[in-house]
Amino acid sequence: MRWSSMLLSPFRFRKVRSRFMVAMILLSVSPLFLLGYISFNIAKDTLTLNNEQTNIDHLQTSSEVADLIFRNIVSLNRSIVLNDEIRNDLRDSKVNSSMQQIEMNATTIDRLQKLINSNSYDTRYVDSLCVIDLYYQTYCMGRSDDAGIYETPTKKHDIEETDWYKEAVDAKGRVVFFSNNVLGDKSDVFSTVKLFRDSEDPHGRPIGLLIVNLSKSMFSRVFIGVHNNGTFMAVDSAQGALKVVYKDAKSIALPVMEGSLSDTVNKLRGQGYLVSEYRNQTTGWTLMHLIQKKELLKQSNRIGTATALIATAIALVALLLSVIISGTITKPLIQIKKMMVDWNKGIREFDGKFSKDEVGTIGETFKRISSENEELTERLIHSELKEREAELRSLQAQIKPHFLYNTLDSIYWMARLKKHEEAAQMALSLSESFKLSLNKGKETIPVFKELQHIQHYMTIQNIRYNNRFTYRANIEESIMNTEILKLIVQPLVENAIYHGLEPKLGDGKIEVSGRKDGDYFVFVVEDDGVGIEDMSVTQQGYGLTNVRERIVLYYGASSSFRITSGAGVGTKVEVRFKPYNEEA
Repeated sequence: MRWSSMLLSPFRFRKVRSRFMVAMILLSVSPLFLLGYISFNIAKDTLTLNNEQTNIDHLQTSSEVADLIFRNIVSLNRSIVLNDEIRNDLRDSKVNSSMQQIEMNATTIDRLQKLINSNSYDTRYVDSLCVIDLYYQTYCMGRSDDAGIYETPTKKHDIEETDWYKEAVDAKGRVVFFSNNVLGDKSDVFSTVKLFRDSEDPHGRPIGLLIVNLSKSMFSRVFIGVHNNGTFMAVDSAQGALKVVYKDAKSIALPVMEGSLSDTVNKLRGQGYLVSEYRNQTTGWTLMHLIQKKELLKQSNRIGTATALIATAIALVALLLSVIISGTITKPLIQIKKMMVDWNKGIREFDGKFSKDEVGTIGETFKRISSENEELTERLIHSELKEREAELRSLQAQIKPHFLYNTLDSIYWMARLKKHEEAAQMALSLSESFKLSLNKGKETIPVFKELQHIQHYMTIQNIRYNNRFTYRANIEESIMNTEILKLIVQPLVENAIYHGLEPKLGDGKIEVSGRKDGDYFVFVVEDDGVGIEDMSVTQQGYGLTNVRERIVLYYGASSSFRITSGAGVGTKVEVRFKPYNEEA
């Protein structure tokens, strides 16, 4: 107490006005400058985080664009390798004379060109195609018929000793992407290598190589549309040492790229770079964005300067106002008492005005606390709504399919090449079903798209079960374009197939109907399957329980989910809800 008295003694003015003025100087000027400093740092951190997230989003989009091009190249590789004429030529290859070599090259180029044209492949970024036979004779389209830097008397030995050849052999027919031109004679291309294997040989002996050289200019399309700050790159770190696949023409001055990817990224960040990275799934390469932090934070520095000037101006105004209002301490306490009584009665809006003195501060503080209490109540309600939304998303995420586009694409094309139309149709329906279930991340879907999802699902099941099931949809036209919560009708059809029609002997029927009943939508899924003897099992299954909970969470307690069934007579499931979220 003695020390506090000694510290406060210089400020114990006889007049309250003087005390108030000194208090305003201490309590307003310092916090305002502190606020300016904090605002500057928050703005800087926010700008950095937003820029990093934006760059990662750009890199993810660029990676998806690159995957489209890479998948096209992979499909081109597979079509060439699966071509019977080219495989027969390689299997029967022999050492040719110069004239035979020319004729063989013309024949190979003609077959490659017909294959590309017949399948409409996008070859804009294909620089050249080369087929190498058992005797390492080279037949190329788009370049001279040679093996580049390996066109020597010891060509066979030189190629077989290269890392890229060994990796292609170890891949056992898989398309391998290399960050450089494996033939070594051009620096503006990179290569894919695929091994030809003899399908008639039980061990699948190698009978040749397919080398596709791609122009690095494809990355100009991959990175198109991104902002001009910094530089974008593609690097390969698969072998430990970092290799630059591509960097754009407007690259900033870069440090030496050496060591592993993580070492290089840490070094770049230590040198003041903001680094964003995203791994491409097809090639395993890393797409990167680099920008100097000092370049990025130029705007933030201007914000800091402006904030300091504003804080200074506010401090000066606060000092001036403290001199003017410090002597007015006459606000009646009765008005504050009346506000407290009204607040107890539930009134939250107060129109009373207070002067800027001690009593007025109490009154204004009470008004502010009342307002903040109301805001906190609203925030609490909003937080509860967010928790319900999170629970809804969690439940819905459990039924989203997790298939691979690349696998479906490969299945489809292989089935087409082998003329397995049913397998191709099944892959296509499964792919479309996958797209509809994901729905670009949206929670709702038009009714007609939900029906498309069901149609694709029935196509798959009828292929599996030799057209045992008859499906009919009877939906009112007026509701076809209305948005509803996705995956609430299709799971009911799936449940009817697996638990109603599949165990039944012979053919089965399933009907989906939908109509508008007042303010409600009513959907009914009915089958003539084996029915349900014990209705308690409907409370245990995951599918029906999931649909029931999602409908209640999204459409509220007024929605309903009803099941009627009898052993041997089939099952009927009725879903009723208002087409708009009651919690909205």
